[in-house]
Amino acid sequence: MKILGIGVDVIQNKRVKNLLNKKFFIKRNFGKNEVKFSKKISNKTNYFAKRFAAKEAFAKSLGTGFRNNLSLKDIEILNDKIGKPYYFKSKKIDKIIHDIFKIKKYDLFLSISDEKDYSVAFTILQTK
Repeated sequence: MKILGIGVDVIQNKRVKNLLNKKFFIKRNFGKNEVKFSKKISNKTNYFAKRFAAKEAFAKSLGTGFRNNLSLKDIEILNDKIGKPYYFKSKKIDKIIHDIFKIKKYDLFLSISDEKDYSVAFTILQTK
């Protein structure tokens, strides 16, 4: 196993709170599964802020940012049965990682956290 990239991002929750009032923000930046799960969450500001930070951290772990036709909406952060967040590996994400690193098998690790004013995400991309 070899680490191919790491990414970290921090966001001020107040920024996301202000954007949640604009309908385009969620529609343009979050996948249908993220939006569906958000309906079960009472603190929507921190929920979306953590996911926004995770999407930015993922792009940074690629070393390219949002290039190669990658958008925020392409990156979906879901939760397993016990609540652990993870990146959904879509065909588009697989292709982007393959094109950049010339690999087929990889692991993505994600840690997200929040407090009153800030949310943070940390990502590791490594070969299997």
